[in-house]
Amino acid sequence: MTTTAFIGLGAMGDPMAAHLARQARHDGAKALVWNRTTTKAEAHAAKHGSVSVTLPEVAQADILFTCLPTSAEVDGIIGQLAPHLKRGLTWVDCTSGHPDAAKRQRRQLAELGVNFLDAPVSGGTGGAEAGTLTVMLGGPAAEVEAVRPHLAFAGKAVHVGETGAGFAVKSINNMLLAVNLWAAGEGLVALANSGVNVSAALDVINASSGRSNATENLVPQRVVTREFPCTFALGLLAKDTGIAVDVVNSVKGSAPVIAQTAALFRAAARTVGAEQDHTAALKLIETMNQKEIK
Repeated sequence: MTTTAFIGLGAMGDPMAAHLARQARHDGAKALVWNRTTTKAEAHAAKHGSVSVTLPEVAQADILFTCLPTSAEVDGIIGQLAPHLKRGLTWVDCTSGHPDAAKRQRRQLAELGVNFLDAPVSGGTGGAEAGTLTVMLGGPAAEVEAVRPHLAFAGKAVHVGETGAGFAVKSINNMLLAVNLWAAGEGLVALANSGVNVSAALDVINASSGRSNATENLVPQRVVTREFPCTFALGLLAKDTGIAVDVVNSVKGSAPVIAQTAALFRAAARTVGAEQDHTAALKLIETMNQKEIK
């Protein structure tokens, strides 16, 4: 039986680890959890049947999942776990990390007899709760196939390339989210200033070629309503857009829209607040145009 472990019980990690615990109960196995705030791990164990353990105990699992804010936090955990890691363990990092960090971390862990896969996820907290996340995996094919049966939180898992490819794809995916969201904001605030009913305009756009997830879901549900529920922090999206710029620069590419969007989201995070929902970036557009999108 395979023992899994999960580090990072945040908005995404908590429900992801719950699916691992559910699968473990079905298989008669164990699903270990650890969080910097011990009470979170204990609450997860009480609610979902996982096992709250110390950090060194996590290192004795067969498959270790991490879901942390950035690759820097993963580096910190690697440093703490290095003396305790079981040889043959596979580390699956679901953080939206940096491709360069993934390559470095794989080399570092390989010296300890540990495999490393970058495996960021997409689908938001709703997908995490439903167990329908899309996982993009970077690393050797054989290692990817070995962990595939244990991705209990996934609705779709795609091997996108070698180490770092998962993080690269995730950054570009989130950059496209940012580009679509920002473009929608600029267009809709112009319509609002022209006296057009924004909701009516969205009805047209969403039945036409200009539609996107931003116009179909994010803007009507979060911006027009002025609710901005925080499911994905603006600061994290700004971080991901910066990684996308690094991906472009690593191949000496030319991507002026990507570069400009990254700068705009960095400015929005500093101006609106990095802890706000990512859709709150449009508040900067509203300030620039002295008009709310509603």
